[in-house]
Amino acid sequence: MSSAPPRRLGSIDALRGMTVAAMLLVNNPGDWSAVFAPLRHSDWHGCTPTDLVFPFFLFLVGVSMAFSVAPRALDAAARPALARGVLERALRIAVAGVLLHLLVWWALHTHHFRIWGVLQRIALCAAVVGVLAVYARPRVQAAALVALLVGYAALLLGVGDLAPWTNPASRLDTTLFAPWIYQWQADTGLGHDPEGLLSSLGALASTVLGLLAGGLLRSGRAGALAALGAVTAVLGLLLATVLPLNKQLWTPSYVLWTGGLAALALWLGHLLIDRKGWPALGRRFGVNAITAYLGASVMSVILLATGAWGWVWQQLAAAMPQALELASMLQALGFVALWWGVAWWLDRRRIYLKI
Repeated sequence: MSSAPPRRLGSIDALRGMTVAAMLLVNNPGDWSAVFAPLRHSDWHGCTPTDLVFPFFLFLVGVSMAFSVAPRALDAAARPALARGVLERALRIAVAGVLLHLLVWWALHTHHFRIWGVLQRIALCAAVVGVLAVYARPRVQAAALVALLVGYAALLLGVGDLAPWTNPASRLDTTLFAPWIYQWQADTGLGHDPEGLLSSLGALASTVLGLLAGGLLRSGRAGALAALGAVTAVLGLLLATVLPLNKQLWTPSYVLWTGGLAALALWLGHLLIDRKGWPALGRRFGVNAITAYLGASVMSVILLATGAWGWVWQQLAAAMPQALELASMLQALGFVALWWGVAWWLDRRRIYLKI
């Protein structure tokens, strides 16, 4: 049996690229006090369009593993080198996340340095699921998904409540990592990190679900991919009656709901782009995804630290005083357009930067 990977699918790059563009859009409003409701995360329970962005990205990390890692792992002799490569890349992404947070702490004079973050979570999920893609068969991967969902649900429902600050995930992160977490109240001893350790169980489940979905797509089972998306989305809504949708806790219902929608989006993208030949909108972002996200994050810190971002916002707010949310979104769209230009330039020159 050949271990050569199949051709690269434009639908995967396109969906990944649109997800990165959405990340830049929702992370960089002109001013956080003026943001349209769909461009905000839920305060706690619930799921806005913005809450779909990060799980879509992790889902696509798993999908990519099904295409880039799993086929080569058919050769048993290649597995140790594959696993080592997966872990080394994950380590580089994690280090980049730590360095980004050091820059934030130094340039923006935050009260404390934060250990966890988006890139750190991506690194953790890529490492664990990458090794799973190398060594585990699809049945074992599916069993791992069920174990993650059931085990994490039992922890959330069986230990305390799901209230902010006092839920199991917040309590564990505070005990292990305070004060180096996203939110920390020194006077009460309470803290919370939306990308913390315990909630990473849910994020891992999202990535494993992507690995399984990618396996279906790689084997040509597009109908099964659509069915997987529909079934998991419905299961997520049903489970939400017991365990609410919650991005900050990355609850199992949230895993299933967002993963189901991501699978359906991938199926639709495959149908329109790979089969019908529609243009792969977003592909330029998708082929340099981590580079675009990291570069844009560094630029946003610099713009905030120098006051340039605030100056642009003041000009837009003065020009559109009756439509501040629109002005804020326009500034974010301008930032996305700037980085689309960077991605376009890199792609034109076939420069694909990998961390």
